[in-house]
Amino acid sequence: MSATFDLACELIRRPSVTPDDSGCQRLMADRLAAIGFRIEPMRFGEVDNLWARRGDTAPLFCFAGHTDVVPPGPAGSWASPPFEPSVRDGLLHGRGAADMKGSLAAMVTATEAFVAERPAHPGSIAFLLTSDEEGPAVDGTVRVIETLEARGEKIRWCLVGEPTSVDRVGDVIKNGRRGSLNGRLRVFGRQGHVAYPHLALNPLHAFAPVLAALVATEWDRGNAHFPPTTFQVSNLNAGTGAENVIPGELTAWLNFRFSTEVDAPTLQRRVEAQLDQAGLTYELEWRLSGKPFLTPAGELVDAARAAVRAVCGYDAELSTSGGTSDGRFIAPTGAQVLELGPRNATIHQIDECVGLDELDALHAVYLEVLRRLL
Repeated sequence: MSATFDLACELIRRPSVTPDDSGCQRLMADRLAAIGFRIEPMRFGEVDNLWARRGDTAPLFCFAGHTDVVPPGPAGSWASPPFEPSVRDGLLHGRGAADMKGSLAAMVTATEAFVAERPAHPGSIAFLLTSDEEGPAVDGTVRVIETLEARGEKIRWCLVGEPTSVDRVGDVIKNGRRGSLNGRLRVFGRQGHVAYPHLALNPLHAFAPVLAALVATEWDRGNAHFPPTTFQVSNLNAGTGAENVIPGELTAWLNFRFSTEVDAPTLQRRVEAQLDQAGLTYELEWRLSGKPFLTPAGELVDAARAAVRAVCGYDAELSTSGGTSDGRFIAPTGAQVLELGPRNATIHQIDECVGLDELDALHAVYLEVLRRLL
């Protein structure tokens, strides 16, 4: 097959369900050490992270990614065991094949090829790897970045291997992501018998008009780079399990995916204003998962789009759609951050897969990016 295919298979064989790295980083570190990288494991809590760097001078180019994967679900539902790589119809199957062990393999083999071509390349190349991207993302990339910032190590360009492509490799490149704000709301009423509602206070009834108003609210209109901010309720719970009891409490989980047109404190104030106006008794805990970020046109965007054009023969679309990524922790340092990886059609699904041609294309695109920047 190819060196990229072989390495992807070795990574898939390691059942690295978050936050367990299962030796993936060690496997990659050995390959990188063999071509002159300094290897620096960084373990925080139960999370394994790796910082590997070749060179001491600026500019610093960084490949970033995660070795952890989501649980495979029922193994019997897979056509082949989830942690035994299997090739069918030109596709490599296995948990993590697309998200994102295929990308990691292509990053390593592209770097090996580039160093062989230009052993005295200018600047530096680094790898930032974590096993805490699919989990709470508390002891992963964010902690590594804190360490690098404290010692003045600055990334200029960062390419994250998230599966961004839709129909073919490189057709979509993420040059930013929306912010994510989560809220856990508890609305308090008074429990009672359904036949005597005047002796109770139903929090479902009290909250329903507020929920309708929140859903109907226009939070912003987006901009040239981001769609309008969206509001969703992901969970709504109330009741005792009995059909004749008015519940005394309601719990709702809220989420905003927001653009650069608004910030988290503003969203929080607007929600709380509607709850207060309705006279609700409530508790609301907020958690900011990440701020929005954007990498506008510049060196990294130009290099990535030119690489896709040279290797694949078509123009990549820039997009900020989708969920969050660890790019949200890297961009605030001033780094230019892009995400470019394989097709995302099967990520987190049973029988996850990546095309063999995708692995070869990613290797070639990553190599071309290195050539254009260093």
